[in-house]
Amino acid sequence: ARAPRCPVMTPSAVHADNPYPQVWGPPATLATRSDNLVCAMVGLPARGKTYIARKLCQYISFFYGSPCKVFNVGEYLLRLVDGKFQKATFFDESNAEAKALRRQASDNAVSDLCEWMAARKASKRKCAPENSEADKCSSYISGEFGAVAIYDATNSTKDRRAWLLEKLKPLGAKVVFLEVVCSDEDRLAENMASTHRTLQVQEVLSAEDTAAEIRERIGYYQQVYEPLSEQEFSWIKFVDGGREISLHNLRGFMASRFAQFLLNLHGQRRPIFFSRHGQSEYNRLGKIGGDSVLTEHGEEYASALAQWVDKEVKQDSEGKARPARLWTSSLKRTRLTARHIRHDSVCLPNGTEWVQMRPKMFRNLDEIYAGLCDGMTYEEIEREFPEEAAARKGDKFEYRYPRGESYTDLISRLEPMAHEMERSQETLLVVAHQAILRVLYAYFMGKPREACPDVSIPLNTVIKLTPTVEGCLEERFTLLPNLQGKEKDPASH
Repeated sequence: ARAPRCPVMTPSAVHADNPYPQVWGPPATLATRSDNLVCAMVGLPARGKTYIARKLCQYISFFYGSPCKVFNVGEYLLRLVDGKFQKATFFDESNAEAKALRRQASDNAVSDLCEWMAARKASKRKCAPENSEADKCSSYISGEFGAVAIYDATNSTKDRRAWLLEKLKPLGAKVVFLEVVCSDEDRLAENMASTHRTLQVQEVLSAEDTAAEIRERIGYYQQVYEPLSEQEFSWIKFVDGGREISLHNLRGFMASRFAQFLLNLHGQRRPIFFSRHGQSEYNRLGKIGGDSVLTEHGEEYASALAQWVDKEVKQDSEGKARPARLWTSSLKRTRLTARHIRHDSVCLPNGTEWVQMRPKMFRNLDEIYAGLCDGMTYEEIEREFPEEAAARKGDKFEYRYPRGESYTDLISRLEPMAHEMERSQETLLVVAHQAILRVLYAYFMGKPREACPDVSIPLNTVIKLTPTVEGCLEERFTLLPNLQGKEKDPASH
């Protein structure tokens, strides 16, 4: 029988004289124009600027809830040329007609950026309640730390950077330049290969011709390129995938988050694998939370996972051994699921001995805490806490279990893990829980934070995410069939 609960701890049993309760909800901070920030990319082609811009945008919007959008000048240019790939001579400064088109693309991108940040599109901002004091202010609601726009272009000369600052001046926003420098030939080759994978190039050129065209294009930019050196600007220099990072005149919380993120970023596109634990006893009983062990079916999955990892995680597509890491939560069901994975040693190219899949446990990866509802079924929650059950159905993302956690809490808890995952240069397998993997999946797949509760993370399945310039490629592998009467749809957070 369930242990009796203290009535004082039951939310519905507490009646305080509190006509003006503090309400937890989405960010509703009044932001001024100076809270907003524009990040202007700087760098030669094929340096990874677009990859970094998109990763940075997702990080800011996902973990801080600030509106963030990338304005890629290359995409604006494609619209002007009907989506057709342009030869390298198109980027020659002496090509007056092409130069006019490139300037037009830049103007269009900056105009859209300014319109977006000025909050002229109602759908981009939350509106203050009618007749509220906020209506009488010149401020507007744009997230806890203001809005962020990323202007993704080469911005290769001092004149162009001065032009950009002049165009952005009416916004009143802070501007930070982010210069991406890359002299590593392997990284350049990988970035060129990513360019070739785009439709506009595949239809016209081979991979070899693409590399030659891009190198010729780079040559035209190098003729006029001026590295960032303006002392009056705020800027960050990101060299060779984070080997060296320089900060100049950088102020403010959000700008410091840029630097923090870049410190853990690298350009190596290694895959990440996600797996839920095998079916647990609480899954079988329909209970949420807890720290139960695996069922017989869960043990079957643990064995199947270990065999699959040997072939698919520890080896690359050519069958060569690659260094790989293993992370679990501190709860029994994830550690039991991963316990059959072998930890053999391999010798890395630099002569270092690497222990494959050495297990590392993180409390940050523990399942969302259900507080007073921990270990209950949803039927029991509806019976004992009807108000809580109704609140959860009304807003699953913002809902916080009594004395427990919400998805917004999870996002804050998982930010350090996102940094660690971005920092890791080896293939990674994360064995964790449904709500945890929903958050991590939504982050890496570029989804809005509010979409976390709707992400499908089924049992007996490994999800592989491979980073690309455009985002992540997703593959799903079902290791065990859904056996009737044996594998049930578990309780969902």
